Amino acid sequence: MTTATHHASAKQPPRHVRAVRRTFRDLPPKLHDIAYEPGLVVPAADGSALLTDHYFPLAEGDFPTLLVRSPYGRGLPWAPMYGMLFAEQGFHVVLQSCRGTGGSGGTFDLWHHEAADGRATVAWLRRQSWFTGALGTIGASYLGYVQWALAADPPPELRAMVIQIGLHDLHGYFHPGGALALERTLATAMGMVHQHRGMPRFLRAALRLQRHFRTITRTLPLGTAYVSGLGGRVPFLEEAMAHPEPKDAHWHGADLGSVAEGLRVPTSLITGWHDIALDQTLQQYGRLRRAGCDSRLLVGPWTHNSAMQQGWPEVFAESLGWLRAHLCGDPSGLRTTRARVHMAGRQTWQDLPEWPPETTAHHWYLGDDGTLRPRMPELAPAPVTFRYDPADPTPSVGGPLLSGKAGYQDNTALEARDDVLTFTTAPLTEPVHLLGPVGVELRVTTDTGHADVFARLCDVDGRGRSTNVCDGLRRLHPSPNPSPTTDTTGATPAAVTVPMSSTAYSFAAGHRIRLQVSGGAHPRFARNTGTGEPPATATRLIPAEVSLHHPSRLVLPVAGAEFTDASGAEGSRGSKGSRGSKDMNGITPAR
Repeated sequence: MTTATHHASAKQPPRHVRAVRRTFRDLPPKLHDIAYEPGLVVPAADGSALLTDHYFPLAEGDFPTLLVRSPYGRGLPWAPMYGMLFAEQGFHVVLQSCRGTGGSGGTFDLWHHEAADGRATVAWLRRQSWFTGALGTIGASYLGYVQWALAADPPPELRAMVIQIGLHDLHGYFHPGGALALERTLATAMGMVHQHRGMPRFLRAALRLQRHFRTITRTLPLGTAYVSGLGGRVPFLEEAMAHPEPKDAHWHGADLGSVAEGLRVPTSLITGWHDIALDQTLQQYGRLRRAGCDSRLLVGPWTHNSAMQQGWPEVFAESLGWLRAHLCGDPSGLRTTRARVHMAGRQTWQDLPEWPPETTAHHWYLGDDGTLRPRMPELAPAPVTFRYDPADPTPSVGGPLLSGKAGYQDNTALEARDDVLTFTTAPLTEPVHLLGPVGVELRVTTDTGHADVFARLCDVDGRGRSTNVCDGLRRLHPSPNPSPTTDTTGATPAAVTVPMSSTAYSFAAGHRIRLQVSGGAHPRFARNTGTGEPPATATRLIPAEVSLHHPSRLVLPVAGAEFTDASGAEGSRGSKGSRGSKDMNGITPAR
């Protein structure tokens, strides 16, 4: 039995938390009034005090428990989003500050203590009279990472996980494609240092970083330039910048991707097409499916931030349905298909039996006249070249950012720059529907060997507006033993594949498909200084010329009509792979 009389320290949630709760719209009606116990002390693995808040329904009966562990404090937004909303739906919610944050004892050390402290918290739960043995976890971003840490050696009580816009690989988070993800690295460090200390301090810190942001991103060396914007030194940030190589001993234990390969805990994964954690979430899903783990995938039209804001009604409903099914024995909120994705371009939802569905890889070849050609030309086109100058870096526009400028944006001004190459199809005579990973296979030479290749897929409408769909970056290095497949310096082109993430996108008839290729996207990624110096200590800037040679081609996953009917309904079949690969001699029609 759970009533207020069984919790002598129970009280109403704070007034500001209740005020934020009242702003949520389009959610299921609450089932219970709730109370909470603030500031409970849970002993960590080494005895440090982990401060924990307990939210619960004011009702008789047994209720399952949700564990939420956060380095960002236990207040906004987690208290109303997790503590209140899920307690109102019939769950005990245990909201805990990771060690060294939010008043918890010990020292925060990125990733190192999450597994042990999670297990210690479960041991504490076993001693609570209200704990029934039915445990789930939920959380977003780093709150998803700590779930993977617990799942590395899952306790027997763990019956369900909901990982929202979550990551499992911290090196990949800081250095995607081999380049420092500068914008999100700075924003993440600011949040981890200040958010757990309260919203007023966090807002002041955000404003300070905003004031100093341009100066930081334009100043060398980066390893010290950031200090003014973050109000002091941040050891884990400096360590992340100082160790760009994934096999460096610094990152030992930071990649939890292998956890999904043997997991048996039912897991729901939620992300957005412009989420900074999209690629890692899709990797997680693929590993879970190959392992035979019960799992579901939801991908919405969201960024990392908007998934938990504008997308919250869909995210909450998906999460609640999953947890009720696996903790309460109520599957009524589950959809029947494993994957549900938002089809951008026509703004519909697509239910799929699997992700990625069966598609055909269609090839578009880059021409020296700025065209994308559906057939390989009989005569090899001449190389096309751009010059990347890190003193005037190619700017980032939209895409998976943490700022308010994330997502779909007009790329017209960006494409007018001399350091951005564009390759465009003729107007499409019929719609083209993409479902799956996009990539570009290039033949590249550079004059220095040190360069980045940033590739982006865009949709050009009838008025000429170019909107980004998906993209990716790969950092190039000269090889000590040059070969045609590894070296980019000199006359022999290197084969360079740039994965451009995945998408579910519908190009309308009359629109054109466009590929951008440039030398960076700053400040989303730190500039390639052209010197080969480590990103944290580089002090010189050297421009680079990058040339693309034939045959270079864009590879698109074109879906059949069975997945793309006008209603956006479930497709008739799925697969574990592609139907094959071919040169695109025509447009696959949507029937």
